[in-house]
Amino acid sequence: MMKKLALPLIAALPLGACISLGAEEPPATLFTLSAAAQPERPAPETAEPNFLTVAVPKVPAALQTLRLPVRVSATEYAYLKDAQWVEQPNRLFQRLVSDTVAAQTSLVPLDPRQTTVDPGRRLIGELLDFGLDVTGDRVVKVRYNATLAGPGSKVAVRQFAGSEPVASDDPKAVAAALNRAANRVAADVAAWVAGN
Repeated sequence: MMKKLALPLIAALPLGACISLGAEEPPATLFTLSAAAQPERPAPETAEPNFLTVAVPKVPAALQTLRLPVRVSATEYAYLKDAQWVEQPNRLFQRLVSDTVAAQTSLVPLDPRQTTVDPGRRLIGELLDFGLDVTGDRVVKVRYNATLAGPGSKVAVRQFAGSEPVASDDPKAVAAALNRAANRVAADVAAWVAGN
């Protein structure tokens, strides 16, 4: 009986040595986005609130991660060492746009999960760039394709982009530059939505 049990245990040892059940240690610091203009909380009440549902943007595979992407050529990405977001960039960007819209317009932004209230107009889109680009000058880039759908089948489409040079690959400097570029893009989106 002892021989029958020992054989599977011995056979499993080499396999167990190859499998890592724990993840790598996370970086000492995790990054997030912070809106330059903070909305009032709670949002001011109006007789007839003008709702805007802000959807989480779609992203390409390179951005479906907590890591910070670096475009190194037209066909290659790498990830910045020791740089990690607290959550995926598209969710961070959604909240940044919502906070900016709330702070700079009379609109009341809603999360798509708030399905029990009137969704009003819908802002959907795709976050195409959100990282460091070193294919030329070292810059961070944020690019967002937005679609605003309103009542009566009214639809407006526009692309927004922001960039900012960075001097080094230091994760804190890159994350701060991305925050500034994303805030400019969010402010442009808020102004466009308010005008449509």
